[in-house]
Amino acid sequence: MAAPSEPVNVRTRDIEPFQLSPGRRRLAWLIYWAIRCINLTLRWRLHDPHDVLGRSRSRPVIFCAWHNRLALALPAWKRHFEPRTGGRRIAAIASASRDGSLVAGVLQCFGAQPVRGSSSRRGLHAMLELVEWSKQGFDLAITPDGPRGPLYSVQPGIVPLAQLTGLPIVPICYNLPWKIRLKSWDRFQIPLPFSRCDFHLGELIEVPKSYRDNERAGVLARLRDAMLAITRD
Repeated sequence: MAAPSEPVNVRTRDIEPFQLSPGRRRLAWLIYWAIRCINLTLRWRLHDPHDVLGRSRSRPVIFCAWHNRLALALPAWKRHFEPRTGGRRIAAIASASRDGSLVAGVLQCFGAQPVRGSSSRRGLHAMLELVEWSKQGFDLAITPDGPRGPLYSVQPGIVPLAQLTGLPIVPICYNLPWKIRLKSWDRFQIPLPFSRCDFHLGELIEVPKSYRDNERAGVLARLRDAMLAITRD
C-alpha cells in the first residue's frame, strides 16, 4: 500500500498545509502503535449484506466514514479490503490544519497516502489530487462530516468527486459496545481493548456524470440515510 515513487503533481495556487513537527511525528507513531495494539484484542464481525467486498474486488471505490470513526477505519480497510484486492492502495483526506498534520502522520504510519485539504481550505487542490490518485488505481477515503461538522452531516464535495472519478461510494461504519467518547464536536470514539467491533458496509452508490444539481442533492440525502442506517451509538 506504499505510495508511488513519484508524487502526484497537481498545480493549483493554494495555501500550503501545516507540516508535521518532529514532536507530533513521534506522537503519530505512538497513536499508530496504540491503535495496532488495541486492534489485536478486538473481536471483529463483518456485515456485508450487499456483497460490497465481492463487487469492489476489481475496481477502486470511495469509502465514506464518519469523522468520529477514524480510529479503526484504516485497520478495518486493511483487514477486510486490502487482502481481497491484491494489495490495492488507499488515499485518504486529512485537513490542512495543524491537527490534520497529525492525522496525516498516522495515515502514513498505516501506509496510506494522505491528501491534505477540506471544504474550507485547499478543497480544490484536495479534489484534484484525489482524482489523480484514483487514476493510479487507489481507493479513496473521505469523512463527509469532517473536519468541523456538524456531526453526521454529509458535505457536498463527495458527489462531484464520485462524478469526476467514476468511482462508486461505499458507506462504512463500525460500532463498538465498549468505547470512550470524547467531548469534541464529533464525540470521537476511542475503542477499548477486547471490545466487539461490528464493521458494516452499506450498499454501493453510483453517481452518473450526467447528474445535475437537484439530482446531486438526492444523492447526498441517500448517502446520509445509508450512513445512518449502519450507525449505532
